[in-house]
Amino acid sequence: MAQTEGVQSVARALTLLKMLSQADDGMRVSDIARSSGLAVSTAHRLLTTLEMHGFAQFEPDTALWHVGREAFAVGAAFGRRRNFVAPALPFLRRLRDVTRETANLGILDHDQLVTISQVESREIMRAISPPGGRVPVFCSGMGKAILATWEDADIRALASRVGMPAMTSKSLRTVDDALADIALTRSRGYAIDDEEHVIGLRCIAAVVWSAQAEAACAISVSGLTARLTDDRIDAIGLHVAQAAQELTDTLGGRAPVTPSNPAPYDP
Repeated sequence: MAQTEGVQSVARALTLLKMLSQADDGMRVSDIARSSGLAVSTAHRLLTTLEMHGFAQFEPDTALWHVGREAFAVGAAFGRRRNFVAPALPFLRRLRDVTRETANLGILDHDQLVTISQVESREIMRAISPPGGRVPVFCSGMGKAILATWEDADIRALASRVGMPAMTSKSLRTVDDALADIALTRSRGYAIDDEEHVIGLRCIAAVVWSAQAEAACAISVSGLTARLTDDRIDAIGLHVAQAAQELTDTLGGRAPVTPSNPAPYDP
């Protein structure tokens, strides 16, 4: 019984930690309790325990709880384990400087696209999807860039497994629509999220290949639709695809070549 209660406490504490990580402005304990379905006293006890270990931080002046510094340290360890994160930074910085927009690095994790590194635009108004954020794969430029390396049958199986949740009115809603969009991605060498995740934002992405000829990750440029206009997409797409290919070369990666795929998707 004690072991079961201990596991439950760990699960609850991790749930609170995830909530704090998504609340940039902080949260009151009453709001945390309500959102998590816990009693205020239970939520406060768990938050205090997280604070003791550096995973949560309390601001007495505002009575707000925030994610703590140790959470960043643990997250950074995940990034270090992905040996392409550090080599990607120069390419992300160059993309940011050339396009003046935010550059991102993402991976597919548990059937969702997760941003794991980012170089922010210097523009006052900029598109930011914070590292650690998860997006349904069919609504993500980086997600679609990775899916473009899959066989169509595998893409259909994924859609059957996770569905196609719509984030906006422009999200792809059927697997046939997704496959048509991915076919365009393969032909031009980069994927486009055209306000499919957030209205008013666009993302242009390309895949990075591993030494095993599999999709290691994807990189992208994201920005306001008002700046990523139709007449800029091709030029930015070429910059992103070139950066993805150069990062692939740096990692010793390669696109696959098989009898059934003599001209593989290759940025």
